[in-house]
Amino acid sequence: MKLCAVQYASVTGDIEANLERHVAFIEQAAAHDTELIFFPELSLTGYEPSLARTLATHVEDPRLDAFQRLSDTHEITIAAGLPLVTSAKPQIGMVVFQPHVGRQAYAKQRLHDDELAYFSAGERPMLIETREHRLALAICYESLQPDHVATAASLGADVYLASVAKLSPRMDEAYAYYATFAREHAMTILMANCIGPCDGETGGGRSAAWIDQGKRVATLDGTQEAMLLLDTATLATCVLTLPAPAA
Repeated sequence: MKLCAVQYASVTGDIEANLERHVAFIEQAAAHDTELIFFPELSLTGYEPSLARTLATHVEDPRLDAFQRLSDTHEITIAAGLPLVTSAKPQIGMVVFQPHVGRQAYAKQRLHDDELAYFSAGERPMLIETREHRLALAICYESLQPDHVATAASLGADVYLASVAKLSPRMDEAYAYYATFAREHAMTILMANCIGPCDGETGGGRSAAWIDQGKRVATLDGTQEAMLLLDTATLATCVLTLPAPAA
């Protein structure tokens, strides 16, 4: 199965501009026969907790319909991040579009202390079922918690998709965790990080992939938008880039 992690610089607070850029990445990934593509944490708004309540929306937001059309046309699963409306504080969500089925949403279950003032936690794990794999979703802080990945493994997941918004100083620590988790649970782990604005700082990039022995098989740099493709059958990887958006 061909998987794609997108390293992306969100336009802060501009869902429409981010949608347009997401579509360009998805179309290029589909041209390379990608079967699943996912983006960093809160990719459609940028990771800006103080803006989340204003920007929060729902799974059936018609602005997201383009993703379902792309999923149906190209037989590709798409997971993109945005804050989701709840009766309380918004959730840090990932909306998942699969070919010819209704869209679903996953909400981050384990929040960092800094997020508690802005977000409420999700309540349940989510797996994406395919012919080849059972893929678990994880969002940033929770992807570094041993109990989160252990729960995914107990549910039969063999691929762990970590959608994150991490700064450069934490990346070496994150790499060590992901290598350990991949080895301990015999999982493939693919991590998509942001670059550009991130809660007043700059995302650290360095999106990467680990195979089930814990070996890191590919790494992006810390500054450039790009897509990291991994073929789980052959373990081949490649990197794709797009021209920068017009100013």
